[in-house]
Amino acid sequence: MSVKRRDLVAYLEQNGFILLREGGKHSIYSNGVKIVPIKRHRTLDRVTANELCKQAGLQPRF
Repeated sequence: MSVKRRDLVAYLEQNGFILLREGGKHSIYSNGVKIVPIKRHRTLDRVTANELCKQAGLQPRF
Protein backbone atom coordinates (compact mmCIF):
# COMPACT_ATOMS: atom_id res chain seq x y z
CA MET A 1 0.00 0.00 0.00
CA SER A 2 1.25 3.47 -0.77
CA VAL A 3 0.78 6.86 0.83
CA LYS A 4 0.25 10.09 -1.06
CA ARG A 5 3.08 12.54 -0.51
CA ARG A 6 0.67 15.41 0.07
CA ASP A 7 -0.96 13.49 2.96
CA LEU A 8 2.43 13.03 4.62
CA VAL A 9 3.31 16.71 4.09
CA ALA A 10 -0.06 17.78 5.52
CA TYR A 11 0.52 15.61 8.60
CA LEU A 12 3.95 17.17 9.16
CA GLU A 13 2.59 20.70 8.68
CA GLN A 14 -0.23 20.05 11.17
CA ASN A 15 2.47 19.21 13.69
CA GLY A 16 4.55 22.35 13.26
CA PHE A 17 6.88 21.47 10.38
CA ILE A 18 7.48 24.00 7.60
CA LEU A 19 9.22 23.78 4.24
CA LEU A 20 12.80 24.80 4.91
CA ARG A 21 14.16 24.44 1.36
CA GLU A 22 14.08 22.37 -1.79
CA GLY A 23 17.03 20.05 -2.28
CA GLY A 24 18.06 18.27 -5.47
CA LYS A 25 15.56 15.41 -5.13
CA HIS A 26 13.99 16.09 -1.74
CA SER A 27 11.93 18.73 0.01
CA ILE A 28 13.44 19.54 3.39
CA TYR A 29 10.97 20.14 6.26
CA SER A 30 11.91 21.40 9.71
CA ASN A 31 10.27 22.33 13.00
CA GLY A 32 13.30 24.23 14.26
CA VAL A 33 14.75 21.18 16.03
CA LYS A 34 14.44 18.25 13.62
CA ILE A 35 14.95 18.12 9.88
CA VAL A 36 13.11 15.62 7.68
CA PRO A 37 13.88 15.10 3.96
CA ILE A 38 10.91 13.93 1.86
CA LYS A 39 11.39 12.60 -1.66
CA ARG A 40 9.54 14.38 -4.43
CA HIS A 41 7.40 11.50 -5.69
CA ARG A 42 3.62 11.38 -5.87
CA THR A 43 3.47 8.33 -3.63
CA LEU A 44 5.68 6.84 -0.94
CA ASP A 45 5.75 3.35 0.47
CA ARG A 46 3.77 3.04 3.72
CA VAL A 47 6.84 1.81 5.62
CA THR A 48 8.91 4.75 4.38
CA ALA A 49 6.18 7.23 5.34
CA ASN A 50 5.99 5.80 8.87
CA GLU A 51 9.78 5.90 9.23
CA LEU A 52 9.75 9.57 8.24
CA CYS A 53 7.11 10.19 10.92
CA LYS A 54 9.33 8.48 13.50
CA GLN A 55 12.33 10.51 12.31
CA ALA A 56 10.24 13.65 12.87
CA GLY A 57 9.37 12.48 16.40
CA LEU A 58 5.69 11.89 15.56
CA GLN A 59 3.47 8.83 15.92
CA PRO A 60 3.43 6.69 12.77
CA ARG A 61 0.11 7.41 11.07
CA PHE A 62 0.11 5.42 7.86
